[in-house]
Formats: sequence, structure tokens, C-alpha cells
Amino acid sequence: MRSYTLIAPAKINLYLEIISDRPDGYHELAMILQSIELADEIHLQPLSNEKICVNCNHPQVPTNESNLAYRAAALMATQFPQALAKYGGVEITIRKHIPVAAGLAGGSTNAAAVLMGIDLLWDLGLTKSELEELGATLGSDVPFCVAGGTVIATGRGEQLSPLPSLDHTYMVLAKYRSLEVSTAWAYKTYRQEFSSSYLRDTENLAARAAAVHSEEIVKAILKKDPRKIAEKLHNDLERVVLPAYPQVLQLRELFASQEGVLGTMMSGSGPTVFALVESEQQAQAVKLQMRTAIPDENLELFVTRTITHGIQMAQST
Repeated sequence: MRSYTLIAPAKINLYLEIISDRPDGYHELAMILQSIELADEIHLQPLSNEKICVNCNHPQVPTNESNLAYRAAALMATQFPQALAKYGGVEITIRKHIPVAAGLAGGSTNAAAVLMGIDLLWDLGLTKSELEELGATLGSDVPFCVAGGTVIATGRGEQLSPLPSLDHTYMVLAKYRSLEVSTAWAYKTYRQEFSSSYLRDTENLAARAAAVHSEEIVKAILKKDPRKIAEKLHNDLERVVLPAYPQVLQLRELFASQEGVLGTMMSGSGPTVFALVESEQQAQAVKLQMRTAIPDENLELFVTRTITHGIQMAQST
């Protein structure tokens, strides 16, 4: 049987607005999600038995049932038991390049790659929409990681509407290796502090539309204008994360002071902060300036760029 290696890109949020509570306990969101070139490699090898096995080169990544990639394989086994019986289980090897617990959807993109890889291994012939629907049961970011590119995400993040893709917009990412921010904590704290501003009449479509303020950044994306996009970056979760995590605030303020930076923001619930620039040369210069200002080995810095796709196959053997 064949084996497959897939490239699983990270994502950043260009926009994150919290609109209201949802009956399911999540938040109603309006987000703009963007795939970036920084990516993990996921290798899927068929097994002669019906087991699921996960390996990873990063010591912080679990290889048991708590790993989202494992859960993606288990979901496929549950959904398609006849294919499991026919083709056998799968060994998943994750080669991490995306920093762990970073707000960059590293776990979600690994899961999306496993869904797509098992679809190939078991010759299921699923459509991208079907894979996105399966992914939504695993986590809010998984459908986007299947789709990739540039999208508006609504609902709890699983309802996707594509935008014209941004390509070759460069950026620098900064994340303290040992620093983690709980996504559940960030949203819970935001609810505690700012729920009085939530939209109450969630059934009124006009009110819902008026509550969303992403129009200006969408216009900038349609025009593919990096400067205007950078001006309109927005993330509601910064209101709770930055006061509680001074290291994240420090990165954001330091990026903002660097020559050549068009705009800077925390991605998702953090703790990664990114800075948009106009060229790869400027990105490398900003990375060097950040490293000089913070010569801490605990600080990870990456130069990357926007891309137009989600999961892609690297090779099959």
C-alpha cells in the first residue's frame, strides 16, 4: 500500500471579533483567517492491524488519544469501519516546525492533514466540504486548515466564506517557547469582563450585520493592500491576554517600534505575535532587530509569508 506525506500549514488571525454568546457555550465570532508558509510535515503509513499510532519529534506533543491528529484518525475509523477493516490502521509521524501551543492552529492543521491523508490511504474519495464537515467535529480551526487560503470564518469559526487569497505578504512571528495561553481561559475571561457589550438580539440579521466591523479589512484584502490590511488588524482577545501576559505585550510593543513594520498583532488567543512587512528582506531585518533587542534563547522567531492553500501532498510512495 502507498504512504503519504502532507504539508500542514499554520494559520494566523488577521481579524478576530467576538459578537455574542452561543447556546452551545462557545462564542459567536467574526474572523479572518490566513494560511502561512510555516508548516508541519505529516507522514501516514498503513499498518497491517487496525491500530492508530502517533510519533512526533517534539517532546511537548502527546502521542496518545489526547493528540488531535490521533483523534482525527479515530474519527475516520469510526466513520468508515469497512475501510478500516479493508485497509488497516495508520502510523502517523508528525515533524513539527510550527511552535507548540502558539495560537497558530498547529494541532488543528495536523488533524486536517490526517483527515486528508486517510481519505487518500483508504481511497474514500471525500470532497473538501465533507472533510471540512468531519473536521468541525474535532475543533473550530480544523475546517479552515482543510480549506486554507484567506477566509472569513463565522459561527464558532467553522463556517467559512473564501476571500481572494493573499500571497507573498511577509511577516515575522515571535513566540516565547515556554509561554502558553489557554484558549479556554482567554474566552472565559473575555466573557467575564466584556459580556455586557455582546449582541443580545442574535436572531435579528440586520443587528448581527451591524455588530460586525470587519468591512474595512475585507476591503483592504480585496485590494491586496498590505499597508491598509496592517492598519485594520484587530483581535478582541488582546484586551484580556495583553494585560495578563506582559511578555506578549512586550513583543507587540517592540514589533511596533521597528522600522519597516506595517502593523503587528497577537494571533488568536496567543501567545504568538506577528508583524507584517513589505518584503522578505525587511522581514529578515526585523527578525535580526528583535533578536538583538531580546537575546533570549527562549524566544522563537520565524520569517514566513502568506500562502493561498491549506493542506497539500508533498509526496506519495
